[in-house]
Amino acid sequence: MRYWWVNQNKTFRHEFGGGYLWSPKRKSNGARNPFYEFMREISPGDLVFCFADTRIPAYGMARSHAYEAPKPAEFGSVGRNWDDIGWRVDVSFEALLTSVRPADWMERLAPLLPTLYAPLLPDGRGVQSLYLTELTQVFALALADLISPLLAAIARREAVAEEQVAVHRPELALWEEHLHEEIHANTAIPETEREALILARRGQGAFREGVQRIERICRVTRVDRPEHLRASHCKPWRDSNNAERLDPENGLLLTPSIDHLFDRGFISFASDGRLLVSPVAHEGSLSKMGVPSHRGLDTGPFTQGQSRFLEYHRDEVFLRSSVKR
Repeated sequence: MRYWWVNQNKTFRHEFGGGYLWSPKRKSNGARNPFYEFMREISPGDLVFCFADTRIPAYGMARSHAYEAPKPAEFGSVGRNWDDIGWRVDVSFEALLTSVRPADWMERLAPLLPTLYAPLLPDGRGVQSLYLTELTQVFALALADLISPLLAAIARREAVAEEQVAVHRPELALWEEHLHEEIHANTAIPETEREALILARRGQGAFREGVQRIERICRVTRVDRPEHLRASHCKPWRDSNNAERLDPENGLLLTPSIDHLFDRGFISFASDGRLLVSPVAHEGSLSKMGVPSHRGLDTGPFTQGQSRFLEYHRDEVFLRSSVKR
């Protein structure tokens, strides 16, 4: 179990009611934000402390890894400069009967604050620029002790909270369907190209034919029968422009299980061909799905175009521990 603090002043009502955390991928100027990058490190079963309006009104247990999802419509004007697609984590929240105000307990909590990315100032006020940050175990346990005996037991694993892994909601599928309909209705695009773009969403048509001219086998499992392989986008179809959606260098041939791991960010590929495995991926499942147990598997060289699209995948899809502590 890892412990997280989420600052939800403007979004608590929406996120608590919807059972999720959501953040953009980057700042409005395109720069990386460590407090958004932390979303990529959450795992099912992690404990989340909610902070809003100077108090801790609730806690939650993560039910999923991060996955791409559109900005919640209920956010309204909040974050109007954020990109349409960000990171989402499903969470089972529990409201507290009595909220805790950390500022009232800083004599006890201040000496335990993390030295890097602390969620509170020494006087107990929240750090406004922070969305999500990891807490040390010693700070999290002290905080849980202040909140309730039940939460203290959960934090110490003396009590077991429900940790069902979430079945993802349809938000991303609906967003892709919206993009699909936009393409279908755009008469400025020739009909044959519209058809190719729509088929490329499922790894079919001209896109697959182009990928098959570059790739012959699944680079991880070495399966070479075309009927067992999918044409996968390195830069996801939903994130690509129309030219990128049809570019065969934006594709790999993968077996369905490897395609799933690649699409969800549990694996990726380095520019030199090494297989990259996310630290949040479930080890036992990887083995059953055909991922070799040894790390650093050499899957072969990529074209220059493939390397460019794979860089996007590593930066924007791959779930990794990317924040230095």
